Amino acid sequence: MNIARRRAAARLFIACALGLWASHTAAQPDYQLEKVVELSRHGVRPPTSGNRKEAEAATQRSWPLWTTRDGELTGHGYAAVVNKGRWEGEHYRQLGLLTAGCPQPQAIYVRASPLQRTRATAEALVDGAFPGCGVAVHQVAGENDPLFQTEAFALTATDPARQLAAVTAQAGDLAARQQSLRPAIQALRQAVCVSDARCAFFDQPWQIRQSKSGSTYIAGLSALASMAETLRLGWSENLPFSQLAWGNITRSAQITAILPLLTANYDLSNDVLYTAQKRASILLDAMLKAVAQDDAAPDARWLLLVAHDTNIAMVRTLMGFSWTLPGYARGNIPPGGSLVLERWRDTTSGQRFLRLYFQAQSLNDLRRLQPIDAAHPLLREEWRQADCRLTSVGTLCPLRTAVQTLGRHLDRRAIAPVSYAVP
Repeated sequence: MNIARRRAAARLFIACALGLWASHTAAQPDYQLEKVVELSRHGVRPPTSGNRKEAEAATQRSWPLWTTRDGELTGHGYAAVVNKGRWEGEHYRQLGLLTAGCPQPQAIYVRASPLQRTRATAEALVDGAFPGCGVAVHQVAGENDPLFQTEAFALTATDPARQLAAVTAQAGDLAARQQSLRPAIQALRQAVCVSDARCAFFDQPWQIRQSKSGSTYIAGLSALASMAETLRLGWSENLPFSQLAWGNITRSAQITAILPLLTANYDLSNDVLYTAQKRASILLDAMLKAVAQDDAAPDARWLLLVAHDTNIAMVRTLMGFSWTLPGYARGNIPPGGSLVLERWRDTTSGQRFLRLYFQAQSLNDLRRLQPIDAAHPLLREEWRQADCRLTSVGTLCPLRTAVQTLGRHLDRRAIAPVSYAVP
């Protein structure tokens, strides 16, 4: 073949290759993010006063006091959530959901549970995403929001007899459950007990009990879970080792080892379907309506709800969605972690899709106040079902069927209209 023919053949090959590339590129859908509904847990806090009493009674020793009052968001917790908010703001600007600078009224709506730790977390998130903009954080008047404190309202409160029956059925052989968790129980004992003689509580058989208010709990497991959560929060707070289990915990792997106690406690409390149906149907229904309907109130591209791990646990139970993030136990909900629903549109066909995932920072990133970036991304696990597709923007599921699946366990009798016209 002479030089002219070789050059012609080369040009033809390049033209064919470019044509195939253009055809392949044209076949790839272009997706636009239209709406985000996010349910976030508050950031790092000290133990609540109730958690502290449980831990001190079980171990017969005083637990360290933090610089922040029990149950309130810490300065470290605020800074960690600012890091998350900053990353989310930048991320959603890159995706075209938000514009540069301070947000327009329709860009974001924030509603927080009335407690200090949730209100302060909401402020930290918007301080990170929109620094200096003074984005409003909405909350109801009083101590109870019907979206979050559902135990306080007759419509969403559980029936004590039905809750007891549901927990009993889910618990099954409670002694076998306790035995299966011996490694985690022993790891916790070694961390917090002065001697076995002063920690006889750790060997007591677990029992199903009800409080005077009718709430069902597992005596024994509940206190162990509170201790595990307190230690996890202390690690995330970057407490000195001397104040974290009296120097007995120095590695994140030791925290990971005790977190199955939290999972076990969730399994028999907020993850009981009857409890979740009564107490979380109103919240999940509001979230699904907000992500699915263009005209759903409030009219904002990013609806940010800031509440508690119990709220997230009950919502995910209704959804039938769980996760296991690296370094955490199944279903764990770290401080600042969030359940996110995103609505995407195929700009060619107009078809809409739902993306659902849970995200959080790692134990060590929270402790170090590590900014979130490409080298230190949020840990994330996505929800999927048979008709979902893996795309360049994540796992996208047809909106209509996804909403139907996620809402299949809603108790319509426990749902009331939600007003966003709060002060």
